[in-house]
Amino acid sequence: MIVVADTSPLRYLILIEEIRILPALYGRVIVPPGVVAELDQEQTPSVVRVWLSARPEWLHVQAPKQSLQSLQNVLGTGEREAIALAAELSADALLMDDRDGRREAERRGLPVLGTLRVLADAAEQDLLTLRVAFDRLRETNFRADDQLMQRLLEKQSRG
Repeated sequence: MIVVADTSPLRYLILIEEIRILPALYGRVIVPPGVVAELDQEQTPSVVRVWLSARPEWLHVQAPKQSLQSLQNVLGTGEREAIALAAELSADALLMDDRDGRREAERRGLPVLGTLRVLADAAEQDLLTLRVAFDRLRETNFRADDQLMQRLLEKQSRG
């Protein structure tokens, strides 16, 4: 399975201490250099930068051949590179939360999964407790639709 990730899912999974679910769900995850740079900015929480400094073997860095410069006024470097890389690799999934980035990826026919979906999938495989993960996510500055979170919790409790 080929999975490319943007910054946000990695950042928030690290912050809520659930980053371990990525290799459990997908094996390896590929990120472009722009995502690595965004994860390593001074304003990034130190726990994220520390995690990145000891980058795990399952996280691979690969530059796209193109970075979609035409979208530079709409999307950040990480989003542009992640979309380009996912398209070039015919990725099975692109992990991305940014609304504009998701729209562009979907316009290009890429399968996009956000952090909430990743957490729900992990819960379905008994890798975590979804309510606990969502509670931790709410303690960060992650923006999510409460109704969507509730629907995912209800779906999991029925399943």
